[in-house]
Amino acid sequence: MKRPTVSTNSNLPFRTAGFGTLLEGLDYAAKGETGYNFFSSRGELEEALTYREIRDRAVALAQAFEKAGFARGTRVAIIAKTSPNFLIFFFACQYAGMLPVPLPLDIYLGARAEYISCLRNLITKAKATIAIAGADLIEFLREAADGLAFETIGTFDEFLALPSTGGQLRPLQPEESSYIQFSSGSTMAPRGVLISQRAIASNAYGIATHGLNLQPGDRGTSWLPLYHDMGLVGFCLAPLMSQISVDALAPQSFARRPLVWLKMISEHGGTISFSPNFGYELCVRRGPNSTTQNYDLSHWRVAGIGGEMIYAATLNKFAETFADIGFSANAFLPSYGQSESTAAITFAPLNQGVKVEHIDQDRLAGERKAIRVHANGNGAPVNARPFVACGGPLPDHQIEIRDETGASLPDDHLGQIFVKGPSLMDGYFMDPAATSLVLKDDGWMDTGDLGYRTDGQLVITGRQKDLIILNGRNIWPQDIEEAVKGIDKIGTNDVACFSVTQPDGGERIIVVAHCRATEDEARTELRRAIASTVRKICGSDCEIVLAPPRSLRFTSSGKLSRALVKEEYCAGQIPDLTPIFMAPSPTEAQIVPAVEETP
Repeated sequence: MKRPTVSTNSNLPFRTAGFGTLLEGLDYAAKGETGYNFFSSRGELEEALTYREIRDRAVALAQAFEKAGFARGTRVAIIAKTSPNFLIFFFACQYAGMLPVPLPLDIYLGARAEYISCLRNLITKAKATIAIAGADLIEFLREAADGLAFETIGTFDEFLALPSTGGQLRPLQPEESSYIQFSSGSTMAPRGVLISQRAIASNAYGIATHGLNLQPGDRGTSWLPLYHDMGLVGFCLAPLMSQISVDALAPQSFARRPLVWLKMISEHGGTISFSPNFGYELCVRRGPNSTTQNYDLSHWRVAGIGGEMIYAATLNKFAETFADIGFSANAFLPSYGQSESTAAITFAPLNQGVKVEHIDQDRLAGERKAIRVHANGNGAPVNARPFVACGGPLPDHQIEIRDETGASLPDDHLGQIFVKGPSLMDGYFMDPAATSLVLKDDGWMDTGDLGYRTDGQLVITGRQKDLIILNGRNIWPQDIEEAVKGIDKIGTNDVACFSVTQPDGGERIIVVAHCRATEDEARTELRRAIASTVRKICGSDCEIVLAPPRSLRFTSSGKLSRALVKEEYCAGQIPDLTPIFMAPSPTEAQIVPAVEETP
């Protein structure tokens, strides 16, 4: 009977500091008994590898790479399926002095042609000359690389069959790069983030000590993709650098059966697990049921949230839904990060749950100040927008809020978020123009996000490029999307909001929503509900596109890509199931008047 790796090493002292490279961390972890465990879509253990086994297999493969004549510094594109082979090949590159480039799976990208185009774009940007995939995905990779200058393309098994005897190790050194992590592409085309050994060592240490306060016996549980920074760093590299065992579920398995995530935490004693907001929402929609009544989540001490905007309402629902099986709302740990800073930037205080700021939305938009709104007699904030505080920066890191001129702003003033510290990327791979836009000469990085500081914590309000400015007022598309998701028949991934510039220079709000209704009356009612909801949020009419399911575009990590949706909308590539519905405009044709709300 297969057994997962233990949670605590019997003879190896727990250690989080003093590692200069990933390999120093792996070499140390390999002296113990902890490791990585892979589970099926039903939560059954399929394979368990100690860090010693991962190291030994990676070393042998690295020797095979050298013996085969692969040059040091070669970029190696690897489709990052949640499997033992990905870990082995990733670390083999580290031992062979080669640079791994994790590539996404076709989970959210949709059609075959789109996925192949995505792969081709990424391997071209990384200038990879070796590409590797499992047998089930190799044809996608071969087609994506067709006509490109490649040294070799093959399956995991084909590379593992290479002879290793006599091969030499050429490990990456502390001053060298470690890997290329592609940004998610939620607001722009994905870019290859070049992460140094120094940066990953610093970020892993900050996560382990400042963020999570890892201790012997802690155990990670993750469904996050290994081609995304929160999955790769947060639940692969950082745990390894702390000798923590991890139980891994493939993201596509989580999407089909989200409650298996909770099952794994319950059965194997998981204490640390993270998810974007939508992961918690999926669990709420599916549970509880007769099976979950037997789960025990009382030992889940850190339930992290990050990777997208955090909504307290979703977390409250999750805590209420699973309180009976031991989940504590105090376990919630909001965080903020980017691939350009390796992964993590800030963490909220442990064991305190979610701190919500109720901010006057009109004054935030107009005066760019965070003015707190008191509750009325019913306990409900008036004219408020709730924000979740995401904590303070990692050790040796700094955060500044700046205005449009670059001047630093005091607490409670909305501005652009800048960060500085040893976790920052070296730049976008072979893209100095893009690098210069975000990395400044003084070492500060423009995150592209907007927010403010309060009582030592950072509050994120949204992406700068997503911000809609309508008649001088700032409107966050996330607010509109979250409100529309509350409409019956609208799901978690069913709506995108953005603005387009009109001929007169003004902005027009566009809401694209998936529509599964087939009757004209049902579609009309859905349009009425969306129009009414948008007016309540921002006091404005909008253009509504009811699109067929699967029309919206998402990043490889599952985040909505407003940039791609907007691009396809502007190109006329998103079909509208019925005529456009918005307030009349003399510059538009085929317009149906907006329906006024009944008082």
